[in-house]
Amino acid sequence: MALLNASLCSSTCRIPSRPHLPLPPSISALSNPQVMKHQVEATRNFVLSVGESASKASFLALISASLFLADPALAFKGGGPYGAGVTRGQDLTGKDFSGKTLIKQDFKTSILRQANFKGAKLLGASFFDADLTGADLSDADLRGADFSLANVTKANLSNANLEGALATGNTSFRGSIINGADFTDVPLREDQREYLCKVADGVNPTTGNATRETLLCN
Repeated sequence: MALLNASLCSSTCRIPSRPHLPLPPSISALSNPQVMKHQVEATRNFVLSVGESASKASFLALISASLFLADPALAFKGGGPYGAGVTRGQDLTGKDFSGKTLIKQDFKTSILRQANFKGAKLLGASFFDADLTGADLSDADLRGADFSLANVTKANLSNANLEGALATGNTSFRGSIINGADFTDVPLREDQREYLCKVADGVNPTTGNATRETLLCN
């Protein structure tokens, strides 16, 4: 009986077939040559694009580094209307800047011995730690300029307007001519103030302030 049932079932019974499961898109795409070719080209273009960008970045970094090593001063260009000329950390001894507009110009740590700034507009300019020994700053507009740590010995400051300028640290005005200079609101060390008061004289032609009064001399 069992054999008969088995025989009958083999001829009449059907085993349910497993449903056809579609392949995932990524796998199905591999069976299509056109889609596969498109994906390969897209991947290739992406890799080339990334490689090209990385190469450009590396090249620019290399150029910047080589320029800096060749001439470190190129990394510190002076600002202001003086243009692309480097004025920071430079030897500008005897340079003629007379009558120029040099607002917020950067002269940090530069050597400016005997430089001529007569009548120049130097509002907010930085002479931080610069050497201005013997420089001519007469009639210059130096409002808000930074003379912190600067050497301003034996300079000519006649009729210069230094309102609000900074002169902190070891800034020295020893031997400088200050007739008619305006030192209003300049934070001087007491020893510098006492020294300048001994030689102060005149009235600033622009502000009308007496030099001794701006120095708060007794």
